[in-house]
Amino acid sequence: MAILDLATLLENLQPVLDPKEYVFCTVNGDLNNYLSLEPLAIFVEEEGLTLILAKPQAQSLGACTESTFKRITLSVYSSLEAVGLTAVVAGALAKEGISANVIAAYHHDHVFVPMNKADEAMQIISTLSNASFSLHFLGD
Repeated sequence: MAILDLATLLENLQPVLDPKEYVFCTVNGDLNNYLSLEPLAIFVEEEGLTLILAKPQAQSLGACTESTFKRITLSVYSSLEAVGLTAVVAGALAKEGISANVIAAYHHDHVFVPMNKADEAMQIISTLSNASFSLHFLGD
């Protein structure tokens, strides 16, 4: 069952680092033209389609791959109606100068961080499961 309570979410984050490198790309045209690339995520924007692709697929598309990201999955089953999880995670990373591109999917939240900051981001997110840190951060 999906968890709503922020303290419970933080206690059970269980972050997992995906070994793959990902690239955010923007393309024009019909989505069907890009499905063979097996995008991890797709978002339709006014300016075009945003695809999150594994680096080899992005390279095959000829997309710019200078900015690559690693995905950290928060394995806790978070409710889409939970309040504050994204803010706490992104805030902790921001405090250390690490950008966080967060995507909430149905079961889990996924945090994309610059590839060269992935290990540091994992350490920071792991500390959020520490009850005393979480309570301090939440102001209890």
